[in-house]
Amino acid sequence: MRMAAKLGILAGGGPLPGYLIEACRSSGRDVFVIAFEGQADADVVNAAPHAWVRLGAAEDALGRLRAENVEEIVMAGPVRRPTLAELRPDRRAAKFLARGLLNKGDNGLLGAIVRTLEEQEGFRVVGADTVLEYLRAPEGVFGQVEPDSGMREDIDEGVRVLRETGHLDIGQAVVVQQGIVLGLEAAEGTRRLIERCGDLRREGRGGVLVKLPKPGQEIRADMPTIGPETMSAATQAGLSGIAVAAGSTLVIDRAGLVESADRAGLFVIGIRPADIAGDGGTG
Repeated sequence: MRMAAKLGILAGGGPLPGYLIEACRSSGRDVFVIAFEGQADADVVNAAPHAWVRLGAAEDALGRLRAENVEEIVMAGPVRRPTLAELRPDRRAAKFLARGLLNKGDNGLLGAIVRTLEEQEGFRVVGADTVLEYLRAPEGVFGQVEPDSGMREDIDEGVRVLRETGHLDIGQAVVVQQGIVLGLEAAEGTRRLIERCGDLRREGRGGVLVKLPKPGQEIRADMPTIGPETMSAATQAGLSGIAVAAGSTLVIDRAGLVESADRAGLFVIGIRPADIAGDGGTG
């Protein structure tokens, strides 16, 4: 049986790099981590062989990956987008950014990074979900709370809004309450979107967070992700629940998320990809 290729993890923030490290350790797969300074969590990456690299130091990062005989690369964890002055790109990074990519949306930038890693640098880029298949969101209701008809209408409206705005490469999430869009995710990220919408909450039934991949998104680099932190923010903001794309969303600590959701009386549901493509309602 052929051993899995050595995996290189490009680690941003959050717990996802740690899940990947643990999966490699459990399966006996060799792994090496490029931990981006100011982004990755030391407590997470210290569990594996790693090197701390400045975000703009592409020569250093690529050289270390090659020295470690890495064949496959996975990008994991959020990375705060720096200004050009903060990035201080080396020669190779500057050549890449000369195409104006730093001013593109996330999908435009990440898609270009994936193509460069594969077509110019010779690595294979894989999605975190190929290593962590068990984290993919299932279809249907996760816990004990189901969305009612009004909540499902808000989900449908959220899907429609994200479908219409997805080509603009702005964000993956929207909050809808009683048919009214309270907020669309932009550079602030999902948690801050939820917090912002909490301040805009109307009387009555709470809003719904809908989080989906953008049309044509480079899913290997930026698969939508939710976890207990998402649920905590949703609870504090008075939302009714969360809807995500079944099979195309990573769910961190599903058991903890469901426990928190049931305790707070919120629903979590995975909706079918066909729904996202516009072939029907949420069922």
